[in-house]
Amino acid sequence: MNTQFDIRFAIDPVTAAGLGTDELRENFLIEDLFAQGEVRWTYSHYDRMIVGSAVPGAEALVLEAIKPTGTEFFLERRELIAVNIGDAGTISVDGTDHDVGPRDMLYVGMSARDVRFAGLGAKYYLLSAPAHVSHPTTLLQQKAAKRLEMGDNATANERTIYQYVNADSVKTCQLVAGLTQFAPGSVWNTMPAHVHDRRMEAYLYFDLQPDAFVVHLMGEPEETRHLIVRNEEVVLSPPWSIHSGAGTGSYTFIWAMAGDNVDYTDVEKVAMEDLR
Repeated sequence: MNTQFDIRFAIDPVTAAGLGTDELRENFLIEDLFAQGEVRWTYSHYDRMIVGSAVPGAEALVLEAIKPTGTEFFLERRELIAVNIGDAGTISVDGTDHDVGPRDMLYVGMSARDVRFAGLGAKYYLLSAPAHVSHPTTLLQQKAAKRLEMGDNATANERTIYQYVNADSVKTCQLVAGLTQFAPGSVWNTMPAHVHDRRMEAYLYFDLQPDAFVVHLMGEPEETRHLIVRNEEVVLSPPWSIHSGAGTGSYTFIWAMAGDNVDYTDVEKVAMEDLR
C-alpha cells in the first residue's frame, strides 16, 4: 500500500490566536506533501476537505480508500479534483484514460471506483470533498479557464486568476478551484483581504525558488498571524480566517474551496484599515 494520511482537527479563532509558531504550523501548514511513488493525504475537519498528492514513478498509483472516509472506496461519497503541477501524465478513471497536461485539472465525480495516476514526471495535487450526486468526469485546461485580471503594478498585486471550477463551468457538489499567476514584479495575493464564513480554503504555493518563501497571513482580521511557506506546501485556511500573503520572489498558487455553496463572489471583504 503506497498511501499515507494524517488528520487535522478544526481549531477555533480564539484558540488559534494563542498558538505559537510551531503550533500554527502543526495545525494549518502541510509540509512534505509530495513524495515519489506515494499517495499522501491530509484529512481536514474543516468542511471534511481532504488535501493530497500522487507522484507516480514507473508504475501507476491507485486511489485507495482511507480510514477517515469510512467507505469501501475513496469516491463512494466524495468528488475529486487532480491538478497536474508536473510533466504531462495520464489519469485513468474506471478504465478511461485522460491525458492531463501541465497545469490541467481533472474533475472526477462521486462513485468512480478505479482511479489511477500515471506518468513519470507528473505530479498531481489532489483535492476531495463530500458529494451528494455524481457529476461527469471532466478535463479542465488552463487555456479554457475563465480569466480574471486583478490588481495593478502600483500595489504589487497585478495577477491573473484562472477559474477552472466555478458555478459557470463544470458541475460539482462542493469543490471550487483555480490558479493564480502574477505579473512580473508583483508578489501580493488576495489583498485587500476577505473571509468567507461558509467555506474553507486550501492554498498550494509552488514555483518558488529554493531560497524563496511566501509570508501567508491568516487569522481573524483584527488578530492576524503568519506562516512562512516554502515551495509546494499547503495552507489550510478556516472559514473564519483571512488568507493573503506576499512572496520574496515569483510564485504561483492553487486555491480550492469547499463548503455551503460554489459562489466564488460570496465573500466578506475586509477594509485595509481593519487589519491588525
